[in-house]
Amino acid sequence: MSLTTASDTIAPNRVTSLVKHLTDPQGFGDATLRKRRHDAIELLGGIPDPSALPTAELIKSTRRVLGAPVSGTDSLQYSRTAGLDPLRQWIAAREGVPVERILITNGGFHGISLSLAAIVDRGDLVAVDNPIFPLFLRGLELSQGQVLPIAVHNDGLDVEALSAELARGARPVAVYTVPDFHNPSQGTLPTAARTELVRLAEHYGFTVLADNPYRELRFRGEEQSFDVFNQSSHVVHINTFTKTLGPGLRLGWVVVPEHLVDAFVKLRSRQDSHSSTFVQSVVGDLLNAQPAFFDDNLATANALYRRRADLLADSLELHAPGEFQISQPEGGFFLWPRLLDDKIDAERLAHDASDEGVEYQRGSFFTSGEGSDADRHLRLAYGNVSEELLDEAAARIGRALARQRG
Repeated sequence: MSLTTASDTIAPNRVTSLVKHLTDPQGFGDATLRKRRHDAIELLGGIPDPSALPTAELIKSTRRVLGAPVSGTDSLQYSRTAGLDPLRQWIAAREGVPVERILITNGGFHGISLSLAAIVDRGDLVAVDNPIFPLFLRGLELSQGQVLPIAVHNDGLDVEALSAELARGARPVAVYTVPDFHNPSQGTLPTAARTELVRLAEHYGFTVLADNPYRELRFRGEEQSFDVFNQSSHVVHINTFTKTLGPGLRLGWVVVPEHLVDAFVKLRSRQDSHSSTFVQSVVGDLLNAQPAFFDDNLATANALYRRRADLLADSLELHAPGEFQISQPEGGFFLWPRLLDDKIDAERLAHDASDEGVEYQRGSFFTSGEGSDADRHLRLAYGNVSEELLDEAAARIGRALARQRG
């Protein structure tokens, strides 16, 4: 079905132009954030704690890579577009797919950008999370597409709502979602809903863009199946080492369906050719030289993130009792508390909190269209903030609320 026909069958307020959502064209972040106090506590980004990053291990791997008597300079040369085999093989084994389906990228957003360029033509309709990770909309802007917002609840994307839109005639070429520890809402899509989403993709012919940078950061609860995604020819799985080994590495990957592998590789070869040979070599050495290292490091990091998530939730209740509905996250880097009292102005609260010396992302920054209550939420990041500062941040939010209470 053409885009025109599909759009005609959807209520006008359901299909949304991208333009009004691109509030900050110069980079990621809420453009309404004001000049900050010098002592501001920033609960802004999905940033890993420095103590959780393997600095010492990366130093050792770097020495091994550069110190190899015969191949020491290989890491400083050009390499293959798809990526280096040792790294791809490690990822493929973890994903449970043939190594030919792994394409190394320069981080998670690069994987998103490649996927959009390969799958979405100019003007196409794409169904997206609502609320959403805003950078996706910026990547989609290059296609001048339209977005069909689909509600996200405590259990992730509302697959039933998507199914209803499809039944009414919507024909997106892709559906974008963050299935594990959704950004910003932190919900995780259950296995049954994943299975149904894949069934819909295969029936209606669209591609699921499963963006999963937080997948490894589970610190409680039951892991949901990812095999249903990796086994489908209608899913591109996007992941990254950003949250686990460090954002500065700029290293990630996509699991590409077999029929799209050639298109992805050719597209990449027409852009920057390949990711850093050096970084791939060092990370590949680290992961293969110490097989248990990655999971051991994750266990330590996730214990830290669990303590911080719990402390922040408890501190909010202590310093602002009864003000928020808080769902305790099972993983990821964010709390997504909802203001319970409709008399509290969420926009004013953000300004008052800034005056008190705490910065966070307003929930309204994450909407992709109408029908979301995101404007009643705060997104509070705790990954790289100490327990002491998290408690103080909660106290400052409590004082900001008190300003409105009089």
